[in-house]
Amino acid sequence: MKRIGIMLSAILSLTATTQAADLGWNSGASPMYSPTPASGWSGFYAGVSGGYGWGTQTVTPAPGPQATNSTGGWSLGGQAGYNMDMGGFILGAEGDLQWTNVGFSEAVPGGTFKTGIDFYGTLRGRAGMSFGQVMPYVTGGIAAGRGSASYDNGVVTSQSATHMGWTAGVGLEAQATQNISIKAEYLYVDLGTQTYSGLPAPIGNIDASQRFSVVRAGLNYKF
Repeated sequence: MKRIGIMLSAILSLTATTQAADLGWNSGASPMYSPTPASGWSGFYAGVSGGYGWGTQTVTPAPGPQATNSTGGWSLGGQAGYNMDMGGFILGAEGDLQWTNVGFSEAVPGGTFKTGIDFYGTLRGRAGMSFGQVMPYVTGGIAAGRGSASYDNGVVTSQSATHMGWTAGVGLEAQATQNISIKAEYLYVDLGTQTYSGLPAPIGNIDASQRFSVVRAGLNYKF
């Protein structure tokens, strides 16, 4: 709940900043905001984003005292997409790729067990409404990522697997200039369960699930 509160605070702050720009509080002095009104969302764009992810991971059979553990970590990456402005109703598509360390580690007999996601990407549709320079939106689509599991008993043995699943979320994007926009976004990512084979005893073969939430901020440039 604390992280959801942080996300909502970031979105409210973003909205307030945009409203200040609409009221002319920027007065042309800021290099970020332009006195020329931004209008229209149609076109291709690309940008960068980063944030924090947290969730739960289930490993069976459990190598440690419990099968389900809390995960957490940071993410950083980029996105590209296209918007079509239909008179205030915005439809679009976006793809992104994120490098991340969302995962957990625990002490097990003879060493340390660690598992998580190394990187993931999504391909999503977006639908939103334009309120001047601000666009709240919903988004959803497919997700894929590379997970890893390792056992360290003085010698690190690691296995990787490709996870496939889905994602859905909400966001708020605001135009700072005719070409630059900033956004805050929440995504839930479910990458399902995959088998990791060949880890030394006492780990052996395991099935690991990867499910997490992400709160992130981003900067886009519209071409």
